Amino acid sequence: MFKNFIGYHLEAERRDKKNSLRDLANASRALKLAFCFLVLLILWNVPSSFYGINDLTITEQRVIAVFCYATLMWILEAIPAWTTSVSVIVILLFCVSDSGLWFLTSGYEEGSLGTLLSNKKVMACFADPIIMLFIGGFILAIAATKTGLDAYLAKVMLAPFGTKSENVLLGFLLVTGIFSMFLSNTATAAMMLTFLAPVLKTLPANGKGKTGLALAIPIGANIGGIATPIGTPPNAIVLKFLNDPEGLNLNIGFGQWMLFMFPLAMVLLVFAWFVLLRLFPFTQKNIKLVIEGEAKKDWRSIVVYITFGITILLWCLDRFTGVNSNVVAMLPVGVFCMIGMITREDLEEINWSVLWMVAGGFALGLALQDTGLATHLIETIPFDTWSPVLMIVGSGLICYAMANFISHTATANLLVPILALAGISAAATLAPFGGVSTLLIGVALGSSLAMVLPISTPPNAIAHATGLIEQNQMVKVGLIMGVVGLVLGYCMLIVVGQNGWL
Repeated sequence: MFKNFIGYHLEAERRDKKNSLRDLANASRALKLAFCFLVLLILWNVPSSFYGINDLTITEQRVIAVFCYATLMWILEAIPAWTTSVSVIVILLFCVSDSGLWFLTSGYEEGSLGTLLSNKKVMACFADPIIMLFIGGFILAIAATKTGLDAYLAKVMLAPFGTKSENVLLGFLLVTGIFSMFLSNTATAAMMLTFLAPVLKTLPANGKGKTGLALAIPIGANIGGIATPIGTPPNAIVLKFLNDPEGLNLNIGFGQWMLFMFPLAMVLLVFAWFVLLRLFPFTQKNIKLVIEGEAKKDWRSIVVYITFGITILLWCLDRFTGVNSNVVAMLPVGVFCMIGMITREDLEEINWSVLWMVAGGFALGLALQDTGLATHLIETIPFDTWSPVLMIVGSGLICYAMANFISHTATANLLVPILALAGISAAATLAPFGGVSTLLIGVALGSSLAMVLPISTPPNAIAHATGLIEQNQMVKVGLIMGVVGLVLGYCMLIVVGQNGWL
């Protein structure tokens, strides 16, 4: 009988359109998946001579195929990025490990199969020390939210900026940036936009200042992540390869990273303030800030505050204490679980998809190294004859371009293992420009500065959803911050590297 109501046909048309769009999306996803698997099968089975690499073994060829498969899956986004990472690990375990399927790991001529991966090492990627570092960061964020510490810190940190509109904008940029150094960029953006919502309501509807304030949140969250190894996944991925005892073994600590990247982040945040004031001037001279929420004062909350402070202090002083940042990250995990601040339900809030995605990248790097493919690539591709400027700047630009369209973590997962190989091969050539650290940290920098589109980062998407930001405005600001950030960042890295400070 509902069909007799006026307007029913409009609802039916809307439903049919929605279903047709869903069907179209499913069909597109299926085509992308089919294409990626087709490429995987072709590269898996073509004659080894196709690659032009002398003495290429079967396992090495399979790793090349898996690497190309991962690249296409991450770029086309046929399935969620973390799902691609998991599928990479599964393929490596069943097809290239010492516990793989018998018909894929035995019965070949002696020497043709090559070196199989240790299945224990592949699965250990899920529990790499860098993964523990991230878990510690997530636990800190959950505890800060449950105790009201985040709201209290935001209130205290914004108070010195007063009520003048321009100063409030600077306050939101700096406070968002500082929060994102230790908490998830996405969580930081969501939290700060919650604090900003009542402020936006008091501003003139047609004023540009609203847009500037809304843009301050994703800019602060993206740039702030540069400052610490846990600020964003690409930082941690780069740090793993820089500190790998079997690779570069540079032993760069948490505090050492912050010593140079924190000032860079602060300079970029202040520069962003000038850019936003220039492009989106305020018509209202004063803004009244009202942030609701208080820090709890029960004994569990006090333990959280003390542990929070001690953890950050130990991270910053890891070179002096001798306790590395990965171990320090387990302190809040142990303490908060023991006092009942973190429950089973809280553990479910951890962003496991990010951790699994990072693990997939680590597995790719392990496959390149342990199968011997890395050695073959270094011997075949004359990295040491390449222009060092081209390698350093080119890799940063490629990373920046890719990270604007696909996940920052996926970009780092793809580029860092290859660039680490190139850096080892061309270490002498890169030395005058800061060495391999300049090359790899530049990738992390390029990914953090990629914020041109709403799809570039979750903070961008969250801010764009407010309806206050046009895409062309985000593109303009994102390009300015990207160009200036890369120039300043590389200048800093080269100076620091040349003087042996990093």
